[in-house]
Amino acid sequence: MKTYIAFLRGINVSGKHKIPMAELRELCDSISLKEVKTYIQSGNIVFKSELQNTSELESLISKAILKSFGFEVPVIVKTTSQLRDILNDNPFESEDEIIRKQVYFVLLNDLPKISELTKFKVESYENEEFSISDSCIYLKCKVGYGKAKLNNNLIERKLKVLATTRNYRTMHKLLELSY
Repeated sequence: MKTYIAFLRGINVSGKHKIPMAELRELCDSISLKEVKTYIQSGNIVFKSELQNTSELESLISKAILKSFGFEVPVIVKTTSQLRDILNDNPFESEDEIIRKQVYFVLLNDLPKISELTKFKVESYENEEFSISDSCIYLKCKVGYGKAKLNNNLIERKLKVLATTRNYRTMHKLLELSY
């Protein structure tokens, strides 16, 4: 049995797509996910499963949420080793940046097309830096993510992929919970 981390996009934001975490854990138990833990209200689930395919797990969770809560929620699933690699590859790793809460991780569901990536790589945003890997865009938002122009919606629109964003603290906590 392998440990996975599911990232739900857009739940419990501004009163929309409300999913209580206790109900989400029960739902995950009902679809045979094991040792289910949630972290904060933004849709982070750590669980174990016999299934080995992250796409199958994404579909399983998404369909269960639709059936139970009546709305679609995009889901991105990563293995513990994928999450660890994402954190280890963070180019903005420094105590000063982390303390000021400037570092964010935009998790990508699919690889963007080369043509979209090429156009995106030359973009520039004041007080913001980014670095791109296969499964994540690392953001450094010098004035905070709330004021960032380079946000999840913009990245999804420009790269034409599903994405969800988490901060440094959340990513590290999820890795810790996965052990």
